[in-house]
Amino acid sequence: MTGFLRRHWLLGVLLTAGVTLRVLVWLAYQPALLYIDTFRYLGNLDALRPHDLNPVGYAAVLKVLFGFGGFSFVAAVQHLLGLVLAVSLYALVLRHTARPWLGALVAAPVLLDAYQLQIEELIMSEVWFQALLVGAMWALLGRGTPTGWRCGLAGLLVAAAVLTRTIGITVFLPMAVYLVVAGGAWRTRAGWKRIGVRVGAAALGALVVLGPYVAYFHSATGRVGLTGATGNVLYGRTASVADCSELPSGDEMLQLFCPDEPLDDRRKIDYYTHYVYGDPDWPEDLPPGESKQELANEFAMEVITNQPIDFTASVVRDFLKNFDPIKRTHAKDVPVERWQFQLTYPYYNVGPDSLRQYNETTMERDGVLPHADTDLTGFLRAYQLGGGYTWGPALAAASMLGILAALGVGRARRSGLRSAALLATGSGLILLLGSSAFEFSWRYQIPALVLLPLGGALGLAALLGARPERSGATTGRRPTMDDFPDDVDAEAVADFRQRYGSSPFGPLVVVIAAYNEAKGIAAVLRDMPTTCGDLPVSTLVVVDGATDDTARVAHEAGAYVCVASRNRGQGAALRLGYHLAHECGARYVVTTDADGQYDNNEMPMLVKPLLDDAADFVTGSRTLGSYQHDSTIRWLGVRVFSVLASVLTLHRITDTSFGFRAMRADLATSVTLREPQYQSSELLLGVFARKARVLEVPMTMRLRTNGASKKGRSLKYGANYARVMLGTWVREFVLRRGTRTGRATRTSR
Repeated sequence: MTGFLRRHWLLGVLLTAGVTLRVLVWLAYQPALLYIDTFRYLGNLDALRPHDLNPVGYAAVLKVLFGFGGFSFVAAVQHLLGLVLAVSLYALVLRHTARPWLGALVAAPVLLDAYQLQIEELIMSEVWFQALLVGAMWALLGRGTPTGWRCGLAGLLVAAAVLTRTIGITVFLPMAVYLVVAGGAWRTRAGWKRIGVRVGAAALGALVVLGPYVAYFHSATGRVGLTGATGNVLYGRTASVADCSELPSGDEMLQLFCPDEPLDDRRKIDYYTHYVYGDPDWPEDLPPGESKQELANEFAMEVITNQPIDFTASVVRDFLKNFDPIKRTHAKDVPVERWQFQLTYPYYNVGPDSLRQYNETTMERDGVLPHADTDLTGFLRAYQLGGGYTWGPALAAASMLGILAALGVGRARRSGLRSAALLATGSGLILLLGSSAFEFSWRYQIPALVLLPLGGALGLAALLGARPERSGATTGRRPTMDDFPDDVDAEAVADFRQRYGSSPFGPLVVVIAAYNEAKGIAAVLRDMPTTCGDLPVSTLVVVDGATDDTARVAHEAGAYVCVASRNRGQGAALRLGYHLAHECGARYVVTTDADGQYDNNEMPMLVKPLLDDAADFVTGSRTLGSYQHDSTIRWLGVRVFSVLASVLTLHRITDTSFGFRAMRADLATSVTLREPQYQSSELLLGVFARKARVLEVPMTMRLRTNGASKKGRSLKYGANYARVMLGTWVREFVLRRGTRTGRATRTSR
């Protein structure tokens, strides 16, 4: 527990501040803050009309929460959700990098930003929209390259976000790009099949939510749509820049929609969006049978077509406002004061008798009148106006870091974080751009607080690589030449030292045993991350007597290559790799295959328990994760041998032969490894016999990207695998334990 607190102390400090601020905000404004949109949601609680200005998602949430309490309860839940979001983002960053300070930087805006705190106190949809977006990020990024079901979950969550705030539909674009590029699957024909599965699953997940909703909308309105806000939002933007002389002169209907004010004297977008368009008597001369919504949309399209530069320039100007260093009200914009803490309880014009409406609404739900604690509101306002918000240039810097990483600049190219940075940064930017296409408001920046810092942190981790290795980090006895058991090993090690020196590796070495893998190993090495957490990654390819160009291809791809003169089997090659890595300074060893069956992007999750000192040996599990297989017998064998190993070791094991593993280097070299081929169970049982801390994590296993398996026929392989497992158990748990017991007895005498 002490180690956990020491590692995450910065988050603890920020979390304490975030909790304190939320308690103050909740106490300052009781029972909660109500805004104009709040009454729209309240007016739709029972009917849940799909064609109202706001979609029904948040109204449905309120309907559920009101079953447990009133406005004060809803605000408390929303503040709690804000805390959960911050911790979730922190944990997601630590999934990809072992830098807690980076995770803290991502959590800080959610925990401390006064505009975030104010929106959580408002009975508004923003924090729920954020939660659905973060849930989608977790589904896609939480466990390496996403599987089909996780893509489906992400599609479902983004679709739910659309029903909370319609602008969420823009996130489907960066998500689709991510599904194509994640894991480098687009580089191979087989990879495009996986891409098809991902995209299809995401589309199906979205369809599960949006399909019934569109049908519901159609049944209520007779047309296809998602919300009633289809004519006014774009009309407001185009009306503010429309040059009436550019409209078709003979089209009197469109001329009705052009504002009367001269172009230079146009009012703010919000005025045309809500007050003009919302007037039921406007336009006055609209002939019977004509649709105001259809004509408004036609007017907007005409303006965009005839004045593309004016329209684009106005959108870009509003988009760039998100990165201003000071939150201020720009000319003709929605006042920033709406999203700031006021000294007294704020009332907004929601009807002819707003004060009475506020009072009756809160009395009905909470039994109290709206009120504010001026001592607390004074503190909160001073905090907010004194700089207690996310600085716009910081968001711009985070965006740039995410973009540079996505483009593969510098070390980011082989970091394994490019697609993750692309997803988070792209989602944040497209939300800001999409909102700016209609209207700028500081409220619309709130969702970006959970996306742009995340993308920036992933981008920075990718660009920085690892910190310099600490001196004296390697501990324990280094192996000598006596640890390499035969002449083939000794010759290979001598050749390796002559070419690379005595200590070429960093603290983490990925060992790959390769035999005639020239066609596939380049892709595996190309996708290998250069850093994992704080540690630089070195890749060692042990070429096991190959007769093709495996050694040359691996060397040209940037790997260290150790060549054994004759083929002896994967077990012998890995044993050589373990000892060579440890001798040359590695603290941790990761194993993976040369055939592309494992996802290199999942390496941070594999290594993290070692870096956290939560395990000594971490192995992936296709049973806990996902598994593509082309042999029913092998599928059955995985489960049979898992049961057998669990019985033999008295520990629950779900996958004994998963080749993607991480371990302490000294542990790998301490295990007796004699098997030239069927080594995976020998290593696993040997590790258990040494009472090491073993952990299984969910991982992905794909079909080979090229060639055929060299393990022989399934039944023969299974028989030999069983022989090795039982033999290792007898050696390590019976004979070795008996030897230790005998020695202990003699010592006691």
